[in-house]
Amino acid sequence: MYNSIKKSLKSLLPKKFIIKNELFFRYFYGVFFLGKKHKCNICEKKLRAFIELENKDLLCPFCGSLSRNRRLWEIVNNNNSLKGNILHFSPSRNLYRKLKKHKSINYFSSDFENEFLANYKFNITNITQKDETFDTIICYHILEHITDDKKAMRELYRVLKPNGQLYIQTPFKSGDIYEDDSITLPEKRLKHFGQEDHVRIYSANGLKNRLNDCGFKTSIIHFNKTSDTDFYLGLIAPETILKASK
Repeated sequence: MYNSIKKSLKSLLPKKFIIKNELFFRYFYGVFFLGKKHKCNICEKKLRAFIELENKDLLCPFCGSLSRNRRLWEIVNNNNSLKGNILHFSPSRNLYRKLKKHKSINYFSSDFENEFLANYKFNITNITQKDETFDTIICYHILEHITDDKKAMRELYRVLKPNGQLYIQTPFKSGDIYEDDSITLPEKRLKHFGQEDHVRIYSANGLKNRLNDCGFKTSIIHFNKTSDTDFYLGLIAPETILKASK
């Protein structure tokens, strides 16, 4: 039902209008999910259930957050990462709205291809900011799109402050990183890398090693089991996140 309503709205209304009034539209659908069994930690609504998507992800009916958005929000809060200057690449709309209103941070949201809500248009391989500008950088589902990912990593290292924190996530596989520069057609990339605009599939260890080669100190965080708190917040396991510092 959720997908049907979403498709109907997209066919009837301009995209900008939908985004501008998204929370208004979501509210009228979300009231049917109010309860006490769960809670979205981003919009703080209490729910009887999350919306289960076709891929089994759990979506908040009120703010549209996915499991990975809510886990990221949990992590940055628990790690005291919401301070100073924060750089966020291609933010989800729910986190953009949350962080944009956060009074204790300077929020730099960036989208290079005008697909997300953002206030800057940084090229991740050439970030137009001074050295050691950011206390926290969030780079979720970006590097698998970047041909020269090592150049991007060096830029992330350059603009991160000493003792700053970088949070990275991509699709992961076991074994080694799989990439092939000769694969350029969208349909071939879909077949080999899982999406038409992806240029590789990382392994967690492979990505960690590349980050370390650029100077980072990197740890891999695996979430393999779902706790009672995870169930309450609609967090799905398994999930892997890399945390790097300078």
